[in-house]
Amino acid sequence: MEVSSSIRDTFIHLINDVFPSLTTEDPLYNVLALSGILIISAFIYIIARLLIRPQIANWVYKSNNRWDNALQEHGFFRRLMHLFPALFIYIATPVLIEDVAVMHGMVIKSAQLYMLYSGLLALYALLSTVEDVYNASALSRRAPITGFIQVTKLAFAIVAILLSISLIVDRSPLLIVSGLTALAAVLLLIFRDTILGFVAGIQIAANRMFNTGDWIAMPKYEVDGEILEIGLTNVKVQNWDNTISTLPTYSLTTEAVKNWRGMQESGGRRIKRAIYIDVHSIKLCDNDMLARFSSIRYINEYIEKKKNELRAYHRDYSIDESDLLNSRRLTNIGTFRAYLEAYLRKHPSINQEMTLMVRQLPPNELGLPLEIYCFSAEKAWVKYEKVQADIFDHVMAMLAPFDLRAYQRDGHLSLLAQRESAVLSPKSESLPKSESPSKTESLPKIESQPHQQAD
Repeated sequence: MEVSSSIRDTFIHLINDVFPSLTTEDPLYNVLALSGILIISAFIYIIARLLIRPQIANWVYKSNNRWDNALQEHGFFRRLMHLFPALFIYIATPVLIEDVAVMHGMVIKSAQLYMLYSGLLALYALLSTVEDVYNASALSRRAPITGFIQVTKLAFAIVAILLSISLIVDRSPLLIVSGLTALAAVLLLIFRDTILGFVAGIQIAANRMFNTGDWIAMPKYEVDGEILEIGLTNVKVQNWDNTISTLPTYSLTTEAVKNWRGMQESGGRRIKRAIYIDVHSIKLCDNDMLARFSSIRYINEYIEKKKNELRAYHRDYSIDESDLLNSRRLTNIGTFRAYLEAYLRKHPSINQEMTLMVRQLPPNELGLPLEIYCFSAEKAWVKYEKVQADIFDHVMAMLAPFDLRAYQRDGHLSLLAQRESAVLSPKSESLPKSESPSKTESLPKIESQPHQQAD
């Protein structure tokens, strides 16, 4: 009190040089005192901004630590500079202005609110720094903390609002909180998405369901891309067409979501595609076909092995190979499957440690589906599509050497019509009109073909 009185007396003595009869009870004194406080606080802020802040920035940029650079980027030190003038106002006001003055309480509360929100903004910058440092670490790949940081900011904001109200109305914050219980239903309705997002964020972090950078697909929301940010209430996803979709955080736990992270962390990306074989092109292999197939490098050993197996079978069961009814023979479709599997086994871009097979699916009106099921070692989208296209380019090109045709709805019918006209037109033109065969003679004689066992 003695220090305050001496400072106040010194201030009055300085003012009396201009206003000789001025006392502390005069309203003009309070105005002049407040003006002096504000001028000095502004001067303190200018000094802190022009001298102290650049020096701190130099120290930050000279260090090799990332956290202090993040503090500087988020404006932590800049926001702390506001605490110095506010603190000076809070300390100087009781010294120069008496408690009985109306202006005293207003200035003190204003200084407290100024310090409160300056500290809140500095705390926000500190939390953002923690988030950046965490996201730069390896732990961020396991669980995102953006939602928790946002919840923490929201909690501090609510506390700051409650403290502000308590300062303004001169009531205890606990009394204000107890009064808010009557509005609990309204608050739950207002913060519904926030509460659901917070609960979803806990589930996502605890179960490691999603993380930033994950490729997700949600057909319901037409979302197909990478997660940019998992926030408290919203999730931002950049689709592959470079559009950005925003959806509620709780939808990641309540809706069907496909996460491609497992594929990205595995050894390969699945190739699962079928071509439809025209069933009319499937047939048994004769000796000429087998001799032709034996010249193919990938299956020459397979052909020899199957030949020896069939010879042993015929010998064990005393079956003459010329007996078409009981003998076993290879098929072009089976040999083609063996060729494709051997081709994939030698392909450098196929992961040989994962499932690899060439299988037949149930035939339908489009023909016989022949499906390739394997995993590409290239998981990047563009490279993966190139590998898949190269494989099926080769598959389609190798159908003809095996006397197979791919089914094509319109092209199949036109091909049959062209072949039929090419076969019938030369015969009909070579015969004179008088010697044209009758309708009964023009029909070819159908001989019964014995059924053979196919391999």
